[in-house]
Amino acid sequence: MRLRSLVAAVAVSALGISLAACGDGGSDDSSGGGGGDTTLTYWASNQGTSLDNDKQVLTPVLQKFTQETGVKVNLEVIGWNDLQTRIQTAITSGQAPDVVNIGNTWAASLQATDAFLPFDGSAMDAIGGKDKFVPTALATGGKEGTDPTSVPLYGLAYGLYYNKAMFAAAGLQPPKTWEEMVAAAKKLTNPAKKQWGMAIAAGSYTENVHFAFINAAQNGADWFDAEGKPTFTGDGNVQGVLRYLDLMQTDKVANPSNAQYDNGTKSVNDFATKKVAMVINQNNADSSIVANGMKAGEYGVVAFPAPQGGQPVASHVAGINLSIFKNTKNQDAALKFVKYMTDATTQTTLGKPFSSLPVLKDAKPVFTTDATEAATFQDIYNTKSKPLPLVPAEDQFESTVGKAMNSLFAKIATGGTVTADDVKSALKTAEDQVAAGG
Repeated sequence: MRLRSLVAAVAVSALGISLAACGDGGSDDSSGGGGGDTTLTYWASNQGTSLDNDKQVLTPVLQKFTQETGVKVNLEVIGWNDLQTRIQTAITSGQAPDVVNIGNTWAASLQATDAFLPFDGSAMDAIGGKDKFVPTALATGGKEGTDPTSVPLYGLAYGLYYNKAMFAAAGLQPPKTWEEMVAAAKKLTNPAKKQWGMAIAAGSYTENVHFAFINAAQNGADWFDAEGKPTFTGDGNVQGVLRYLDLMQTDKVANPSNAQYDNGTKSVNDFATKKVAMVINQNNADSSIVANGMKAGEYGVVAFPAPQGGQPVASHVAGINLSIFKNTKNQDAALKFVKYMTDATTQTTLGKPFSSLPVLKDAKPVFTTDATEAATFQDIYNTKSKPLPLVPAEDQFESTVGKAMNSLFAKIATGGTVTADDVKSALKTAEDQVAAGG
């Protein structure tokens, strides 16, 4: 998810500033807001095509919750450019909702503010128990070894999309290893005809850091040690970043102009309009691909491949989590709401319009009618994904490493050469910035 610094929010907690009672929209029912005249305030993140689209999708779902429990829900859908700032303001001012969506990569940073309800034994039991969730999804809820302060709501995962006709014409099979992917991309690259093997969002720091993380994980490397200190300059991290940069630099299968692609939609559009043979994107790319004229049967999806002998990590555990503000007046009702939003029926209802993967064990994805694609993405999410670093400095990791990669791609795109030493130097600068901030 797109992050800004959470330092201000964490600092509030560190200074011991108390939080005013949250959930102004709720009742003053001292029983904890189990029903009756209780009203919850829910901040939902933008998942659909617009804020209004989200309201249209969510309203009947929330009305059903009210019919079942008697608890009303005051919904506000907030765009991603504003959500984190709104949460930080809510933490410091106390003018907070009862329940809020968060990007799951924010979980450890927000947990450090001490503003959110821990899902301890009784709270977890109240929402149906931890065993209902996909373990890798639940692991994103907070720092390892602690009670999570968020639980998974919508799942997303990266996959390698490929053009079936292009692969068939070249006599290629979907790649199973990094080496096979690069070989196929080279065969399908012809700059003279403005045809490229791959498109990458090389100007997006969030996309870049995701692939820094995934490629390093395939090397068995971590970005932080057990104490939460940054270890960015380890060889596995350096080589993972360089391997991704080399798609443009050494392998020459990505157009240098991709260094100007500041979001994943631009690379997806190149794939959908058949300018490139492959693109790596999350499963919610389907709607954009089809909207740009490519038919569903014209593309396939496989797991983003690791090098031969590498770890089978194909994605970070992407998605949205739910948190309850600790000082809500309506804790019982909020827990009922979280249980409702994470039950099998609601997950199925929202999975199609929001193009999400279910976060529940044994649940079936409904974001696509292609059974093979659905099974591929669910397997990636359930078994081939790893959470981004579960440390308070995760947001700083995303910003510093991602922006360092932006600069390295820009150097390559303008004719420069990036070596392993250059990558290590850039990561050392990022490491020092994160260490200083901690």
